[in-house]
This record gives sequence, C-alpha cells and structure tokens, in this order.
Amino acid sequence: MKHVRQTHERGITTLTLDSPDNRNALSADLVAELANALRRSSVDQDVRAVVLDHSGPTFSAGADLKSPANPYAFVDLLRAIVELPKPVVARVDGSARAGGLGLLGACDLVLASASSTFAFTEVRIGVAPAIISLTLLPRMDARAAARYYLTGERFDAAEAARIGLVTEAAEDLDTAVREVSEAFRKAAPQGLAEAKRLVTARVLEAFERDAEDLVQRSASLFASAAAREGMTAFFERRDASWVL
Repeated sequence: MKHVRQTHERGITTLTLDSPDNRNALSADLVAELANALRRSSVDQDVRAVVLDHSGPTFSAGADLKSPANPYAFVDLLRAIVELPKPVVARVDGSARAGGLGLLGACDLVLASASSTFAFTEVRIGVAPAIISLTLLPRMDARAAARYYLTGERFDAAEAARIGLVTEAAEDLDTAVREVSEAFRKAAPQGLAEAKRLVTARVLEAFERDAEDLVQRSASLFASAAAREGMTAFFERRDASWVL
C-alpha cells in the first residue's frame, strides 16, 4: 500500500500524504516513501517546485506510535526537504500535530486554510518536541515556542502565522497555492536554488550542531516509563497518571 501519491503539472510536483486511516502519521513506510519521492524530485529537471499536500482532514498527526520511523530516517527526511534545491510548499487544510509540525518547519512556505489548527502535543504523552526543533526553533518566535511546547495547547492558523510556523492563513487556500506556483514557474531554477540556500542557512546550522543530541534525547524520552504511561493512556483513551 502506497502512503504518498504523486502528481505533476507544469513544473509543480505535488506529493500527497495519503494515509488518512491513521491521520497521515509518520510511520516508517510513509517517511521512506516521502524521502524517495523527494529524492526523485531533486534530480528531475521538469520539477520547478514541490507542494506537500495531504488526504483526509489531518496533514499529519505526528509520530506513528504503532509503527514509528527510525529517528535518523526522520532527521534525514527533514534535512532532505530543507536541502532540496527547489522550493517546497506545505498545503495544510485541517489539523497538524506534533511531529507533523516538523515537516511544516522544514518547508519553505506553509499555506494553511484559515480553519486549520495546530498543537505540540508531545508533553501530554511524556515526551518533548525534540527532533522537530531542528526545523522549528530557527523559524518560530521564541516566546510562542515556549508557550506551545510547554502547554500543548491548540492554536489556529492566524496564530500560527503570527508566530512564524506558517507563512499565510489563507481564506482561499487553493488560490494561495496557485499564486505561489505561478511565481515559481516564472523564476529561474538557479535563482530559486540560490535564494533557498540563503533562507535555509540557519536551519541547516541547527542540523549540524544539534541533530545527534536531539536524536539521542528523543530516543531516551520515548524509552522512558513516563512515555510508556503516556502512550498507554493515549491508546486506552484515558487520562495519564499525572493528570490532576
């Protein structure tokens, strides 16, 4: 079963996360398929830009707790998006949670419908947004990151735009995606690649400096007793033991 669907139109390749039954969770299979699709897009001269879309009402719910991706594979996927010599635009029309927000941080532009919602839910199962900090902390307002990392609160697209998580909270999402796609079609491939290198430099510095530490920290957290309790409570649809 394929988890990523690909279409192409006039220089724009759309990669659609297509695992709606588990809310496009970041399973080992989905991460591998998306990485392979990006690798092909990177060397395909007919691809001017990539749109990362989703089927179902959830862009991505984050880590697949039943079939998780290897953390190093997830880091490699995030880096592949950042280093792709072509713009990558996320199209969000619904919800995005936890690790799914790391994908958004890796993308160059994030266009979200006004009704979309976001949340860093990791703290509620006893872990933290460790690996996804590679793409998010260089882009987000620091005070906002502290609030939403620590509280796990849900916030809307307007707030996501204010704090730097998304580029635009669009009233007409399809029009917004179409407008940036037309702009990319008018741009020289070399110009796009070099402009992207300028705006992703700080993000890549975070990978060089922090990736190994954050992978180890994430692995330690997910192996902890607190995480086991949090994930068990999640699957059993009950409050975790620490809820007051």
